[in-house]
Amino acid sequence: MPVMRKTKEDAQKTRQAILQAAIEDFSNKGFFNTSLDDIAKTAGVTRGAVYWHFNNKADIFNALHKDLHEPFIQVLLADLETDSDHPVLQLRDLMTDLLINLANEPHKEQVMRLFFNCDYSGVLAPLQEQHSNSKRESLDLFEAYFKRAQEKGKLNPKADPHILTLTLHCFLKGLLTEYLNNDIIDLKTHARPLIKQLFEGLKAVHNPS
Repeated sequence: MPVMRKTKEDAQKTRQAILQAAIEDFSNKGFFNTSLDDIAKTAGVTRGAVYWHFNNKADIFNALHKDLHEPFIQVLLADLETDSDHPVLQLRDLMTDLLINLANEPHKEQVMRLFFNCDYSGVLAPLQEQHSNSKRESLDLFEAYFKRAQEKGKLNPKADPHILTLTLHCFLKGLLTEYLNNDIIDLKTHARPLIKQLFEGLKAVHNPS
């Protein structure tokens, strides 16, 4: 049993090394200019080891997306398990914490930059719809906060949770685009006041009367 556990641990370490190497190579050379041999060399493993874990480059790219998206969904689901008195403020605080945490996680930032600049063409084209579905999944969870706020009488009953969700999404995408591609935004400094201003602008945290 200890030998089997060690083998599984080694396999997981190899997989992570391959994914980290892919992040570095995709970031430096671009997805389409990176080969599996490049990734294997950067990871310090054989090409066979890469194929043991992944079918091709697109499979690696998709694994990076899953490793970024699935924990995010789990955070939202866990947070929604909390019966907050004010779900909108709950969402505001969660978004603030996630953005500040992003600034402290260079690895996650690297991966996110890949997807923000992604050209879903060629072998990546089949992944576009799948990744779009993942985005819709997260938006549905955002919307759940606004719907819950209405149920608790903490949000104007005339407000449209779907439109509020799209507003939040567009704001976050713009914020992250500026952060990842420019030097205007410093999340550690700006995340809290910007998110606070957004929610005040939505009038979602004010009295619903």
